Amino acid sequence: MSEALIAHLRDLASGFGALSARGMFGGHGVYHDGLMIALIIDEAVYLKVDTQTAPRFRAAGCEPFVYTRQRKPIELSFWSVPESAMDSPQDMKPWLVLAYQAALRKANAAPPKKAGVKKTAAKKTTAKKTMTKKAAAKKASRRVPAAHTERE
Repeated sequence: MSEALIAHLRDLASGFGALSARGMFGGHGVYHDGLMIALIIDEAVYLKVDTQTAPRFRAAGCEPFVYTRQRKPIELSFWSVPESAMDSPQDMKPWLVLAYQAALRKANAAPPKKAGVKKTAAKKTTAKKTMTKKAAAKKASRRVPAAHTERE
């Protein structure tokens, strides 16, 4: 049935632009211009949201996609689509535009800085230098002829 839903979503996007779909997470990721803007899972369509667009989805009665991991609910940044949007390209287009804008903002956002990355790199560099010094000392001790060490 997902193939039929993907075809229906492509028809609804006729005034928006081309969509492609790839299987993932037991469902399908839906892409526009290389950005994932929708998730189709359990025969439902969920569109990409962010802090700017989620209030519009909430106001329209949409709900986030939630799955359970280690007995804890995990909410993704994909929300259901208003029922009316599934009926016509004119009703779907504004929701697809919002999803695409959210995906663009996510793609253009600076990656979050990870704490401790520099420390980890410094530790690795120090460890590498220590290993290099030990290896060099070991090689040097092998190079010294036995007769040379006896004279000193």
